[in-house]
Amino acid sequence: MEPLIVGALIVLWSISLATAAELRVRFEPAESEATVPDRFRLESHTFPYVMRELPANWWGSIKEYEVTFPSPVTTPFACNNTVHCEYFAPRGTGPHAGVVVLHILGGDFELSRTVARTLAVRGVGALFLKMPYYGPRRPEGPRVQMISEDLDRTVAGMTQAVLDIRRGAAWLAARHEIDQARLGITGISLGGIVAGLAGGVEPRFERVCLVLAGGDLEQIIRQSVETEEIREVWSKREFNLEEVRSRLRVVDPLTYAGRLKSRQVLMFNAKLDKSIPPDCTRKLWRAVGEPEIHWWNSTHYSAFWFLPTACIQIGDFFSRPAAGSAESSQGG
Repeated sequence: MEPLIVGALIVLWSISLATAAELRVRFEPAESEATVPDRFRLESHTFPYVMRELPANWWGSIKEYEVTFPSPVTTPFACNNTVHCEYFAPRGTGPHAGVVVLHILGGDFELSRTVARTLAVRGVGALFLKMPYYGPRRPEGPRVQMISEDLDRTVAGMTQAVLDIRRGAAWLAARHEIDQARLGITGISLGGIVAGLAGGVEPRFERVCLVLAGGDLEQIIRQSVETEEIREVWSKREFNLEEVRSRLRVVDPLTYAGRLKSRQVLMFNAKLDKSIPPDCTRKLWRAVGEPEIHWWNSTHYSAFWFLPTACIQIGDFFSRPAAGSAESSQGG
């Protein structure tokens, strides 16, 4: 029996290596790449990735994978230079829509996983991407955050997030089960803000869903209950608010919102939100072209009770056929 056991272990070890093998993806700029702002532009290139299937979960038929690839940006923190994602494979035959899913400021990954799993059940491939300095990307020792009182680091972190997302979109588009013409992005709170930013600069995103998000970063940081510590530091440094607004403008979704007028956009927001001021939501909504928007009678946190229904609506939004497709013209 011992040789059989050893042989079985060798086979399992070989399978493990195969499922976690390094593969490669080609990033090819879109035809409209020349219109992408310089700070977010990427040249044609190939990048490696590693993909490993995760243990079965209680969702049953939904297969989940761990995916990592190098960030296009190199920072002083080695752990932050690898992008960590989780891919939730769509159920059923393809080709399917593919969506990048982003997390909240506090880094509650389970919320994003729930959205991603719901999308996969609806036949949408979902790539949950962990943004710079979150989860395994957060260095030990001094506290380093993507959004902080350090304006330069905040701008650099959000820029890196968008470039990471662009590689994530290329990874999704390369999947055989994903329809390259039906890529999208969604996020909640901070994830929604970054989704609005990335959606505005990544030409491949046909659909964008923003949940509890807004524009005008200076106003959000100045008024949000989430950013009191940042304001305290700014008050000691005597930052001029116009200077803050000017420096943050390059990563403000409001700056690029007009580029979303030609896309399909869906928004969900809270009437009593003290984390993302409703005025900032309205600014973004108007700049995008006044797309479909749902206002919940809730605060930022009590909006949690609306999310189950919202997940169904988000699934409907991303899973429906592209406009002009044969399935769409048949009312499917």
